[in-house]
Parts: sequence; C-alpha cells; structure tokens
Amino acid sequence: MRLDFDRGTILLREPPAGLELADVPGVRWDPRVGAHRAPARLAYPIAAELRRRGVRIAGLPGPALGPPSGVRPPELRPYQEAALAAWRLGGRRGVVVLPTGSGKTRIALAAIAATRTACLCLVPTRALLEQWLAALRAVGADPVGRFGDGERVLAPVTVATFASAYRHMPAIGDRFGLLVVDEAHHFGRAAAPNGLLGSQDDALEMSIAPLRLGLTATPPPAGAAAARLAALVGPVVFERSVGDLAGRYLAPFERITWSLALEADERREYDALRDVYRRAWRAFQGSHLGASWEDFLHHAARTDDGRRGIAAWRRARRLLAFPHRKREALALLLARHRAQRTLVFTADNDTAYRIAREQLVMPLTCDVGRREREAALGRFRAGTLRALVSAQVLNEGLDVPDADVGIVVGGRHGEREHVQRIGRLLRPGAGKQATVYELVVPQSGDARDAERRWGRLAPPSRPAA
Repeated sequence: MRLDFDRGTILLREPPAGLELADVPGVRWDPRVGAHRAPARLAYPIAAELRRRGVRIAGLPGPALGPPSGVRPPELRPYQEAALAAWRLGGRRGVVVLPTGSGKTRIALAAIAATRTACLCLVPTRALLEQWLAALRAVGADPVGRFGDGERVLAPVTVATFASAYRHMPAIGDRFGLLVVDEAHHFGRAAAPNGLLGSQDDALEMSIAPLRLGLTATPPPAGAAAARLAALVGPVVFERSVGDLAGRYLAPFERITWSLALEADERREYDALRDVYRRAWRAFQGSHLGASWEDFLHHAARTDDGRRGIAAWRRARRLLAFPHRKREALALLLARHRAQRTLVFTADNDTAYRIAREQLVMPLTCDVGRREREAALGRFRAGTLRALVSAQVLNEGLDVPDADVGIVVGGRHGEREHVQRIGRLLRPGAGKQATVYELVVPQSGDARDAERRWGRLAPPSRPAA
C-alpha cells in the first residue's frame, strides 16, 4: 500500500484486503475521499506499524528537498556536546533545555551539519528569523530559505516564523526531514479538543519530519502541555540550569533584593482593593470547589461583584507595578550604575513608558518598529546608550548586547519570564560579574511572585547595602 502526503496529512491508499486500519493510532476514516487519513507527523510511525503487521509499503513520502551542502559543524562546549549526544541517543527526537545565552543555537547548527537532511527551523518572531539566517550563513549554509516577513523562499535549510509555518505547512510539510523548533515551550500549551486540528501545534502536526529538535530555556511543567510537547517534538533529553553553568560558562551573578514599603496612602488603597478582590474570589470558591483562576475569570465577567473583583485586582497590580518608593529606588540605581549597561524590566508597557519619560531611558516595546529597535540595540552595544527599559520585548528572542546590570521593577508571567530576563545578563566576559536588583513590595502579591520567580536559578540573596 501507499502513504501519500496530502495537505499536511497522510492518506493511506490501497490497503490489502482484510487489513484493519481503524485501530492504528492516529488514523481516521475520511468519507470525503474514501480513504483513511492521519496527521503527517505520524507518517513514519504508521509505516513502521504497518510493516510490523506484514504490510509492504510501496510508497512513503520522504524529504522532497535534497540535503544541505557546505554546513560546517561549529565548535561546541562540553555541555553542548553532551546535549547533542543525548539528542542522538534519544533517537534524534527531543527537547534540549539550556539557559538563555548558553548557545542553544550552536547545538542546532551542529545537528543540521550532522544529520545532512533538509531542515526547517521554526522561530516565534521576525527578529529571531533574522538572527537564525545570520547564524546559518556564518556556518556556510547557502542558500538559506525564509518564510516570514512577506517572503516565501524554500531551500534545503529554511527558517520560518511559527505563523508562516502554520499557514504554509500544508504545502511544504513533506519537504524536510529535520525540524528545529526554537523556543519550543510555545507549543503544546493547549491541545485541540478531540485531537482535531486548529491550533498553532498544527505546524508540527503537518510535517512528516521524523527528526525533531526543540530548544528552550523554560520547558512546561509536568502535565498536559509537557506531554503534548513530547508527542510533537520529543521528551526533554538534556537539561542544565543557570545555576549549573553560571561562573564557568555563564557570567556569575548576584541577586540583591530591595524591599520597598508602600506609602501610607498607597497601602490603604492596596489593602482596600485586595479586600474587594478577595470577597469576589472567596464567593466564587464557595460554590465552585476545585475551580481554576481561568474559571473564575470567565465566571466573574458575568456578575457585578465578579467584575468589581477583577477590576480591583487589576488596579492593585498596577499600583504594585511602580509605587513611589520603586520610582525613588530606580532613580538611585540608574544613577549608581550610569557607567554600566543596564536593562530595566517592568510588568507592563505603561510602566515602561513612565520610566522612559521620567528617567530618559530608551523604551523597547511592541510599539517600537524594527529599524528603531535595531538602532537602539546598536547604540546599546556600542555603549552610547547605557540603559533600556522593556516589559516583554527583551524577555525572549532578541539578541540583546552584553549588559552588566538588571533591575526588575516588576513581572507578570512568573518563572519562565524571569529565566528569560536574567539570561540577558549572563553572557560571559573577562572578569564579568552581573548584578540583578529586584524591587519588591513586602506583604503583597509582589513579594510572593518574586520568590516564586527565583525558584530555579537564584543563588542566596543578601540584603541591600
């Protein structure tokens, strides 16, 4: 029988008489074409299962593009070699977990050079698309294809944004034998109901590539998302934390926590807002045992008390984002480190813009265009611009120049965001010691969030001088 690629799926054609296909995992009957169908991702596992049952496979889609030529394997550090070896031992499927700044891209370049099969690299942003194109050209890949930012060019090594891959995989899903998925934690977050397609994960479902390498600094915790990512890319095959690499392969760093109490009027307002929120939350919990925060948000939108509770929660978060004493502390720290390159991280764009206006610091937000952003990063790299402030743009993806000081004014997304942020400071340099200040309001959700964020990577903290 034949397995034919068809718009991101596999059609199982001409099965021998008596073969029962309904019990093959992932296979469904498609009455529109009178044949069984499965996601393209399962092409090779299905072929293996059919051969196990004694079925001869007369046709199986393979990578339609030839292998890349001229790709030189980069030199690897010992932990990078170990990661590549672990991936090979895992059947050349799996996720490598390493901190930001530790050279995950080099592991992927080595995998591309070693496997010598057509490769599609998936990235979340256009900024990362450009960085991957530059990295591939630096090791001799020529030509390099690109899907994204209005371009559609195929080559034996191609880089595509997640969005472009989602749109075009029905046409190119049979072209590549290796998928490299950068920032792989973006996948597997929410499986579509009943296994149906319809989410970003489809970009991986619609590729026949049997070899898959995921890269991330922040894998999902054990649970449905981790299991889904393991099905799409493979399980975690290698993991090292910031603590494992700091001091030898990453710059050592010191965490300094400044506890900054609210002013009396701020504390009264915060406590009043928290009381309104807590009443709404407790009322919901009383009638919805075991419900989640997301369940509460959906329910609260339908009642007056719920809406008041959510509004109070948001106002309390805004108050904690940049109260009076955080403003004073930030001004002091920027003055203290005015000769060093400094990154300031905030919880939201409004705070980033307030800091930009008050301290004359360049903001990098989603509103800043690529040319302006690249010009600012170039000035930061050259040392003519000493500080940048951002809510999310610096968290992931951008190749931020070397910085010595980080000031965390606030955060929103917990441990994953924090690992990405701190990684921006840890590129090694001769004699470099990075410093991370965290501005925290005690006796608040701000303080609890701060301690949780440091769970995976923080060395012991010391009180501020």
